[in-house]
Amino acid sequence: MTGNVETTSSSASELGLPAPEERRRLREAANLTHEQVAEAVGVTATTVRSWETGRTDPRGRNREAYAAFLTALAAPATAPEQADTTSDGPAGTTSEAGTPRTAQTAAADAPAAPAEDSAGVPAEAPARGPAADFDALYDHAAPALARQTYLLTGRRTLALKAVERAFTRAWARWPEVATDPDPVGWVRAVAYDYALSPWHRFRRAHRRQDARPADPADRILLDAVLALPKRHRRTVMLYDGVGLDLPDTAAETEASTPTAGIRLVHAHADLADRIPELAEVPPEKQSALLRDLFTALRPAAPLAPRPAAAVRGAGERRVRLWSRGALGLTAVIATATGYTAVTAADHYEPPQAPGQSVSGVPPLSGPQQLTARSRQLHDKLRADPEAGPARIAPKSE
Repeated sequence: MTGNVETTSSSASELGLPAPEERRRLREAANLTHEQVAEAVGVTATTVRSWETGRTDPRGRNREAYAAFLTALAAPATAPEQADTTSDGPAGTTSEAGTPRTAQTAAADAPAAPAEDSAGVPAEAPARGPAADFDALYDHAAPALARQTYLLTGRRTLALKAVERAFTRAWARWPEVATDPDPVGWVRAVAYDYALSPWHRFRRAHRRQDARPADPADRILLDAVLALPKRHRRTVMLYDGVGLDLPDTAAETEASTPTAGIRLVHAHADLADRIPELAEVPPEKQSALLRDLFTALRPAAPLAPRPAAAVRGAGERRVRLWSRGALGLTAVIATATGYTAVTAADHYEPPQAPGQSVSGVPPLSGPQQLTARSRQLHDKLRADPEAGPARIAPKSE
């Protein structure tokens, strides 16, 4: 891949990241494996190896997390008396397992300072529940995700519905989402799949086009993105809009890294043909320009997701309806099974054998008609005076 797909290491150094060799040296000096670094940053071990070899560089939120992690590795170790972790402690703290943590991780893992009551006795801080964690995730990711799904579909109602459907499913499977290394990516994948589903074209509401953006530049951008194939559209949104690097983009689109790179090159070429502003910049700056254009786009109607509490309530109501439906269906099946068991036969009755045709038997046609000779004999026997029982009686001589 060339400069239009990946950022060079020199530009990465200018933006705050050390050279790839220094990244590897810092990791080895801290006795960390690729898997430990990947778990701390929230990516895969393959991505960390790619960063250390210089094939790719982190982008977006991954870049910020990786830069903070390397800064923590490069910072000198704190003295034992200063190693106590607090909510506002240094960025280079160390976890119980001995792995350095970033400033964000240390602040998240550190217990909050307990408040004191009027008597000066520390009061225990209330523990956050699953609902509060879900609301925090929703407030953080829902607005940006609504904009991304709108750029993928060009339909405001469908974009908001995709976001709500994704978070509803996340709340139904919250233990799995809460322990996922990238909960935002989990929700984003579900929202993208629903928004790009081919079944939406059979809906009646899908036949009507949404109102177009008021700015002509926004209309050109939206039309250019919607003209791309769905796979290219999703790849561009993840790489340029979200800021994922190429391996993570390939993993989320279920494609190999070379395939994702080829899709990205073709998508950039198609967009440059339709967007004059994009065609005027060099290839290595197209990603940054696209991200700025995506951020500046203003839909015709505001994209305002519903509050998190409403989404949670809708998800819980849906779960209750499905549970009641499942119980009702189970009751119907049990009733039908009991009725069948009561009314079914309790012994075996062999079926009657089917009839068989017999050959050689003359058909039943009734009494035969007498011939002239037979009629004469019949009349003679009836006219004989010796007819009857006396005929066979012996005569005395």
